[in-house]
Amino acid sequence: MSRYSAFSIFRNALSGQKNWQRAWRAAEPKPSYDVIVIGGGGHGLATAFYLAENHGIRNVAVLEKGYIGGGNVGRNTTVIRSNYLLDGNTQFYEFSMKLWENMSRALNFNVMFSQRGQLVTAHSADQLDGFSHRANIMRLNGIDADILDRDEVRQLVPYLDFSDTARFPIHGAIFQGRAGTARHDAVAWGYARAADGHGVDIIQNCEVTGFLRDGDSIVGVETTKGRIGAGKVGLAVAGHTSVLGAKAGLELPIESHVLQAFVTEPLKPLVDHVVAYGADHFYVSQSDKGGLVFGGNLDGYNSYAQRGNLGVVREVAEAAIALMPCISRVRLLRHWGGVMDMTPDASPIICLTPIEGLLLNGGWCYGGFKATPASGWCFAHTIATGKPHPLIAAYGLDRFRTGRTLDEAGAGPSAWLQ
Repeated sequence: MSRYSAFSIFRNALSGQKNWQRAWRAAEPKPSYDVIVIGGGGHGLATAFYLAENHGIRNVAVLEKGYIGGGNVGRNTTVIRSNYLLDGNTQFYEFSMKLWENMSRALNFNVMFSQRGQLVTAHSADQLDGFSHRANIMRLNGIDADILDRDEVRQLVPYLDFSDTARFPIHGAIFQGRAGTARHDAVAWGYARAADGHGVDIIQNCEVTGFLRDGDSIVGVETTKGRIGAGKVGLAVAGHTSVLGAKAGLELPIESHVLQAFVTEPLKPLVDHVVAYGADHFYVSQSDKGGLVFGGNLDGYNSYAQRGNLGVVREVAEAAIALMPCISRVRLLRHWGGVMDMTPDASPIICLTPIEGLLLNGGWCYGGFKATPASGWCFAHTIATGKPHPLIAAYGLDRFRTGRTLDEAGAGPSAWLQ
């Protein structure tokens, strides 16, 4: 694999940019692998990369039913943050943040990580007090966090509604300066290229239709390209985790819902940070091309579709205008959906399963993109060693049986409530 650098750009410019190598090979499946990772999104590709990079396991295949970047990894709002509250989540997402900060260098690929900071507005004194509690926990874990009063928020983001007639008056905010965004497609491409450089086979248009068994153990998969044997199989298939789990005989506490994302027409620079609305589930940032990228709540029904309904479009637009009246006449260019694994406690599942040879990575709710590097790192460790990484000790399936859940959203025991 050639190394990207300023010199390589100059050298290829002399040949009219015609001699660049493919970013990764168009691999076809071998009869068997040491490890098969099902799912060619960010988590699956990161797992394959860290299996090779950290553990020297290179006889690995990533099976993707479509094309690389066509699933949730390319259908999110690109926000990266580590402002989590509960023990277990706090340390995991901060570890992920640290991996983000070095990702472009580690992959030799510019993932366009922009640490522009994230601000979450508070709309009552009680909410601001709750943010202070969260900020103190973050600081105790070595994570940056600042509490801003109303005047400090106005100075930082003056385009929000600070008028006397604001629907939800702004009392202050919590701010994490190291948070930001990254280019989601570049993350998928970077991990795919780096994994391929270690000899990992990335096999596109290869849907898994079933599992091969030896007694009670999983020893491979049935695919649209034939049977493929494996020493271990890891599931990292985002919104279709319950579907693949059922094919293996694994019943999971997961529901699939649509989460929509939106982008507007390009504007001159306006939103310098990621801004989240404390009065509703709404968040916005501005892309390099000038469009406002934002999202909101789930569509309130189970679905595997990659598009949503107009009711959520209206709700998100109402929240956007309530927070930022200045964009009321901005045109919405397009909206799309990703398929979300929703667990009863809004926290993920990364673990060994009761089925020998099968490991699980899913249930990411709203946290999937920002967790990409840490998820891959910890899942690779679990696959390679047969033991959960310490950072995911709280993410096992058994927590739902024992009642040791991590209800980060504080919404209750039903997946759709999250």
